[in-house]
Order: sequence, then C-alpha cells, then structure tokens
Amino acid sequence: MEKKDVLAGLAALAQETRLDIFRLLVEAGPEGRSAGSIAEALAVAPATLSFHLSNLTQAGLIVQRRESRSLIYSTDFDRMNGIVGFLSENCCGRSANPVACVPICAPTPEAANTEKTAAPRCGC
Repeated sequence: MEKKDVLAGLAALAQETRLDIFRLLVEAGPEGRSAGSIAEALAVAPATLSFHLSNLTQAGLIVQRRESRSLIYSTDFDRMNGIVGFLSENCCGRSANPVACVPICAPTPEAANTEKTAAPRCGC
C-alpha cells in the first residue's frame, strides 16, 4: 500500500462521525448496513451522513452497493487491513511478520485488567 493511500484513509477517519460510521460498518461485517440504518443508529441527519459516507468512499475505506431501492455500505476490509499492515509493517523493528509481531506488540493481560489506560508493552 502506498503512503498516500494510508494518509487518505487516516485523514478520513480523523473525524468523530466518520470514525463512528466506520466502526459501525466494521461491526456489521461484509453484509454492511443501509444508509438509513446508519443514520438511525448514529442519529445523523441524512445530508450530513451523505457527506461523511462520500468522504469514506473516496478514501477507499467503504464500498457502496445497491440492493433494490437501498444503498448498502460496507467496509473494504482489504483496504483496512492494508492500512493496519502498513502501520505495523516493521513492528518492534522486525520484518513484516504478523505472527512474530502480535505477541510482542500486543498489550499485556495485566494492562487490560487495570482501570487506567496503559501503553502496550513491547518485548523488544
């Protein structure tokens, strides 16, 4: 993935409503959700929702399809994984090997059980 594509995706997500939409669509999975369902779930006005959906679509983070009279939006999981992969490509100074990276850069169980927010522990 090219840096400009990652920047476009991150810029699109750097806004509260768009981040909420994206997370809702990630949760919905490949089936996605209709524009009306998204608007209802997030209490967003249709014109505002249209603006944000367009922004996320242009960044390549979501895709749109028509089912009968409804527009259905879903996450482009390949693009999402590409951005996450780009960000963690050299995790802890290692090569792009997710199997090696996940246990090292993942938060420790102790950190997950504390009430305060703890930074992930890196075992490098």
